[in-house]
Amino acid sequence: MSGRDPGESGRVSSPLELLFDLTFVVAVGTASSQFAELLAEGHLAHAVTAFVMAMFAISVAWISFSWFASAFATDDWLYRALTMVQMIGVVVFSLGLPAMFHSVDEGGHLELRAMVAGYVVMRIAMVLQWGRAAREAPGFRGVCLANIRWTVVAQAGWVVLAFVGLPVYVVFAAFIVLGALELALPVFAQGAAGGTPWHPHHMAERYSLFAIIVLGESVVGTVASSGELLGGADGTAWTGNAIAVVVAGVGLTFGMWWVYFTTPFGDVLEHRRNRGYLFGYGHIPLFIGVAGAGAGLHVAGLSLEHHAEISRTTVVLALALPVALYLLVVYLLHALLLSAGDRFHILLIGLTAAVLLAAALLAVTGAPLAVCLIVVMLAPFVTVVGYETLGREHQRRTLERAGGGWGGGVEVRVTRHCAPSRSLPLPAPPLRR
Repeated sequence: MSGRDPGESGRVSSPLELLFDLTFVVAVGTASSQFAELLAEGHLAHAVTAFVMAMFAISVAWISFSWFASAFATDDWLYRALTMVQMIGVVVFSLGLPAMFHSVDEGGHLELRAMVAGYVVMRIAMVLQWGRAAREAPGFRGVCLANIRWTVVAQAGWVVLAFVGLPVYVVFAAFIVLGALELALPVFAQGAAGGTPWHPHHMAERYSLFAIIVLGESVVGTVASSGELLGGADGTAWTGNAIAVVVAGVGLTFGMWWVYFTTPFGDVLEHRRNRGYLFGYGHIPLFIGVAGAGAGLHVAGLSLEHHAEISRTTVVLALALPVALYLLVVYLLHALLLSAGDRFHILLIGLTAAVLLAAALLAVTGAPLAVCLIVVMLAPFVTVVGYETLGREHQRRTLERAGGGWGGGVEVRVTRHCAPSRSLPLPAPPLRR
């Protein structure tokens, strides 16, 4: 575990990383399902609060492992065994999500014990991984030990929060503080001790794969929404509502997928390694938006089945707002990673907002819910059409201006020459593949 080559040619996600991601499918699915049920019951504030807390914890846990793996993965028996321990922790964490959602809905206390127990299992495995890297990679010993110290501090705080029995307002305040510490941990650990040899294209691929996994919740939401809308005992008598839900769900998922892959994040990270933190943690609200859209589709189905206690307008907003969050974060990441404002993007954002607003206004005026869902589905395709007509060439010029002529955009893969970043310097010793 001496450190991977950050310029390694052909670096892709390993089968172990893909298996690890599958455990997070359970976590994201559980959080989305619980979120949809609370929304359908009309407990809007409680639902949003619990869902944001759950998705934040899920995202941070996944991010922690993924960046370490990009820098130090060895795929030997010990590395695999510790990864399995982390997977066990993810499952335990997932089993604690329903209790947390229920406690937020009831009020008076916040049930975090099972979630924190799973989190601690994950973090123990990560501490052991960092300890091995500190021993076997002397050039990275400082950053490894710093990560161990701050991880232990954070986990001690989570244990106290979950098991001491503090007043609920103290627990929520402490959750925010500890969440901020989790976000600041890479800054404390790597800013002082130097960076790790993470691979830009590998990390871009890892995030794209996790985005696809989270997008899968939209497909799950579509199936959950349309199941009871099928008429007849054999499920072959399709209603107009069932057709609308299937078209809207699959179309929306496909459009959101298309939008994500319009930005060549790997090329951007290769030439701007100092934006790695922004890329990594800036995806958290993006993941929240994607999973929220899946939950919104589920809520729409419950409403069409007359199992929801909220208005048609609220149902539409439950889908439109997560979609808006997702699309906004995609544009923000593109602009901030490239340090380049774009009037064309502002135009596309405005048109997208108009589409989503139209869906909400249609709901207010009493239009059928199926029609509103189809209109929401069109929102990401504003970006798709803009990119496929004018945006592709426009993006190429933006990348060239931002990177000093390095861009072939998404069409041409540039030559790899990962230089050490000023903010995350790499040590001098040569790196072993």
